[in-house]
Amino acid sequence: MIISQTPLRISLAGGGTDLPCYCSRRQGKVLSTAVNKYIFVIIQERFDDQIHVNYARRKEVVDEVSQVRHDLAREAMRMAGLVRGFEVTTLADIPSEGSGLGSSSALTVGLLNAFHAYRGRQVDAETLARQACEIEIVRCGKPIGRQDQYIAAYGGLHFFTFHKDGSVGMKRVDVQDHVLRRLEAGLLLYYTNKTRSADGILAEARLRAADNLAVMNGIRALAEESHSALLRGDVDSVGRNLDRGWRLKKRLAAGVTDPGIDAFYARARRAGAIGGRITGAGGGGFFLLYAPELRRARLRKSLSGFRELPIELEPGGSKIVLNIRRRIWR
Repeated sequence: MIISQTPLRISLAGGGTDLPCYCSRRQGKVLSTAVNKYIFVIIQERFDDQIHVNYARRKEVVDEVSQVRHDLAREAMRMAGLVRGFEVTTLADIPSEGSGLGSSSALTVGLLNAFHAYRGRQVDAETLARQACEIEIVRCGKPIGRQDQYIAAYGGLHFFTFHKDGSVGMKRVDVQDHVLRRLEAGLLLYYTNKTRSADGILAEARLRAADNLAVMNGIRALAEESHSALLRGDVDSVGRNLDRGWRLKKRLAAGVTDPGIDAFYARARRAGAIGGRITGAGGGGFFLLYAPELRRARLRKSLSGFRELPIELEPGGSKIVLNIRRRIWR
C-alpha cells in the first residue's frame, strides 16, 4: 500500500497570469503558498487483475486502464506505467470539486507521486510538476495555467515566473519566521457554500484575453508588489493588495462573482477585513480574507454564520506518507 499526501494552495497575487493566453505574450507572475489541507491518494495491490477506482462517492471497476473514466487518474496511470491488478482511492480534506484551492492539480500530482512509488520509483518535485502539467493541459485539454501543479509538488511560499516558452521559474520567498506567522495569522478562509467548475470561467477569460490585457498587466504588477512587500515585512500591504486584485479579477469574466459573493465581501470589509478575494477562477469555492490582528475577533464574530476553514502555511510539497510496498510483478 502506498499513500501520498499533497497540499492545496492559496494564490496571494497574480493568479491568472500563468494562463497561456497571457504568459505566451508576457511573463506571468504569481505569489502562491501551499496550505495544510491535503489530497490523499491510496493505491494498493489487488489479488485479481481488475482496476478499482474510488473517488467522490463514485466507484469504477474496469479491466483495462483505457476504460477508466476519471481522466486525470487514467492519464496518470498511463504515465506511470500501471497496467492492472490495483485499487486507487482518493480522499480530500475539503470539497474536492470547485474549491478554488487547486484541488485538481493537487490530485494529479498526488496520483503521479503514489503511482510512481507503487512502481518502485522515487521522483522529484520538478518531474511531478511537469508531468502533471502534461496530463492536465496537454492530454486532458484543460484551460488552466501551471501554478497549481508546481505549488502542489514543491509546497512552501513561492514567487513564480511563467515564461513565454512555457518554462517556469520559481523563488522561495525567504523571509523571517515572524513575517510568515503574521501572514498566516492574518489570512482567514471562508466557504461560500457554492462549488463551481473553473473551466467555463477560464475559457471566457481566454476568449477575452486581448481585451483584458491591461487588467492582467495590473494583476501581474500586484504579484510583484506583494512579493516585495513580504520581503520587507509589510504583511498588511499583501492584504490590501488582495482587495486591489479582486477588483481587477471581477473584470475578467462574467462568472467570477455574483450578488451573494459580493454581499459576503462587503460584510467582511465592514467588519474589519482590509482585503480579500475569491480563490481560484471564481464563482464559488472559498473566499480568502486578510485582517490585521486587532480586527480579527470582530470579523470572525460578524461572519459566524459562515464556515471558516482554519489554515496554516505548509512548507512541504507532495510526499509519500506510507510505503508498504510488496514486489510488483505486473
